[in-house]
Amino acid sequence: MSLNIAVVVGSIRKDSFNKQFADALVKLFPADVKVQFIRIDDLPLYSQDDDGNPAPQVTRLREEIKAASGVLFLTPEYNRSVPGVLKNAIDHASRPWGKSVWAGKPAAVAGVSVGAIGTALSQQHLRNILSYLAMPTLSGHEIFIQWKEGLVENGEIGPNSKEFVQGFANAFIDWVKKTA
Repeated sequence: MSLNIAVVVGSIRKDSFNKQFADALVKLFPADVKVQFIRIDDLPLYSQDDDGNPAPQVTRLREEIKAASGVLFLTPEYNRSVPGVLKNAIDHASRPWGKSVWAGKPAAVAGVSVGAIGTALSQQHLRNILSYLAMPTLSGHEIFIQWKEGLVENGEIGPNSKEFVQGFANAFIDWVKKTA
């Protein structure tokens, strides 16, 4: 079974720590797993008024999520929650009511931050959202990482974190295979 993993990074900052981490993390997936990073920086603000006539960017987002076997979310933590740009993307793909493309998609949540607890609170908020959206979410493999020198080196997970992150990557791919 070929797996297509959609990766949604909740930070659109050019030098985003979460994007750097995501780029390195997906290199730990098996070679036969196809990865697609989902663009969210060009989406209009969600308005229910647009449900009947979505912008092309919204249609693209929905089609990319539909094609995915599973979804990996990487979220920074803004004010102890998920960034607005990430919530906006989630809202677009969950609407109109009854037509969510998230439902049933196996998911995992990760994130890095300069703070000592990583992105623990934003990840919990995101897990609550995903639960409501009927996305079976990997549990027991939480990955709250503080961004430090050496976490990502030359585009790869650094040696001090590689075994831990590899365990997360393996658990997520196994989860998608069991759940998709």
